[in-house]
Amino acid sequence: MSTVMISCGEASGDLYAGALTRELRGLRPDIRIMGFGGDRLRAAGADLVGDYHGLTVTGLVEALRVLPRAWRMQRALVAQAERERPDALVVIDFPDFNFRLAERLHRMGVPIIYYVCPQVWAWRSGRLRVLKRLVDQALVIFPFEEPIYRDAGIPVSFVGHPLLDMTAPATDRAGLCRELGLRPVAPTIALLPGSRPNELRATVPTLAAAVPLIAAGVPGVQFIVARAPNLPDALFAPLTQIAGPAVAMVSGRTDDVLAAADVVITASGTATVQTAIHGRPMVIVYRLSPLTYRLGKPFVKVDTYGMVNLVAGERIAPELIQDDFTPATVSAETVRFFADTEYAARTRTALARVRAKLGSGGASRRAAEHVLAVCDRRAGRA
Repeated sequence: MSTVMISCGEASGDLYAGALTRELRGLRPDIRIMGFGGDRLRAAGADLVGDYHGLTVTGLVEALRVLPRAWRMQRALVAQAERERPDALVVIDFPDFNFRLAERLHRMGVPIIYYVCPQVWAWRSGRLRVLKRLVDQALVIFPFEEPIYRDAGIPVSFVGHPLLDMTAPATDRAGLCRELGLRPVAPTIALLPGSRPNELRATVPTLAAAVPLIAAGVPGVQFIVARAPNLPDALFAPLTQIAGPAVAMVSGRTDDVLAAADVVITASGTATVQTAIHGRPMVIVYRLSPLTYRLGKPFVKVDTYGMVNLVAGERIAPELIQDDFTPATVSAETVRFFADTEYAARTRTALARVRAKLGSGGASRRAAEHVLAVCDRRAGRA
């Protein structure tokens, strides 16, 4: 029987970990999977040593506050690995935590598989040297990453983006609007403010201030907030207290919300790729603490932040980052998609090209096959 430890530290990683676990169990029903993650990894059949909630933050300064708990979690995972000696460790994104965990298990002789690799092409390219030393197999989800890792001498495979198999909505626009008391024919904007508490504190008040401005430019507009689960209501309070345009809140159903939207305002991150898969024009927003932004900006090697723009190789979605993220700019960029139909059509065409670049479906299955191949090599099985 194979034993695999998986470590992921945020909502998107938990989503990918759950899908990977289901495929591993489908290919090898007696496999044992344990590790660090969230509800989706647990629901897929893994035994969790710890839960990531409360450890996920963005920014250098913000990360300092969760270090003591992160160290305790790493010690617990290492102790579990010492007891069970897994055939492989699969780390998913979350590099500041997972690099240290991988280092400890590498010393124990456990093969390391990095799935959803660090964005070394954007910043901290020196991590490639560490990855070359630690990683037995890198599994990348963007096509432009494969040559970067291969040129660095790291065994790498492009498996495609796992979200391609996960974005089918459970209900259509009309059904969701009826459920929420909204009008299916009205202009509809989705708000995706993020999944981490510090993200929401930085984005929600500005988005709430932008809503009345957008409503003044798009008559009859309505809004649906895609709320990440397991977050306090207080983080969303500015959006629930808006007078005037209809603002509905939906938890844990991002794909339903995206399928019902004409335009999306989204925090930078995985959600931009999810929005691109749905083909929805988007405005990308983000804000870090001023100190974190000043400390990190000199090390960033790209001139665009949104993942969808990086995959496209050009800025196909407007980005409002840090001081550019204001209610007025959010309103102007959003209203433009409704006022300029040719601009909106060009954006949808570009988004279709991005979706094609993400590969075909079956990414989680291909990733599982690679994981099992590493396990079998360790066990000496053909």
